[in-house]
Amino acid sequence: MDFKITGGGDGRCIGEFTVGKSHVNASGGLHGGYTATMIDNITTYALMSAGSHPGVSVDLHVSYIKSAKEGEVIIVDANTIKTGKKLAYVECVLKKKSDGSIVAKGGQTKFVDFKEEE
Repeated sequence: MDFKITGGGDGRCIGEFTVGKSHVNASGGLHGGYTATMIDNITTYALMSAGSHPGVSVDLHVSYIKSAKEGEVIIVDANTIKTGKKLAYVECVLKKKSDGSIVAKGGQTKFVDFKEEE
């Protein structure tokens, strides 16, 4: 995914990627599907850094706020809000490295109650 992890742990994952040609839509902006995939994956990394099972998605949501163009560096910051017995809640923000403006924000709820069979 061309994503470089730069920090995190204890329920958090921070990293960045440069918007490439394969990441943009026909209008030249960061593709919404790529953005959703980043939120899905990076929130899962954050959850796993808290020692949780990666789980399965129950809800994934994205709010697209601002466009990003090819060549721009995007910082992704995901944080685990809560991990319960059955569900975990993780939020995520994508910002332009150049000015800190928010490109998208979202998160997901994950089912994490997986017991090993004996």
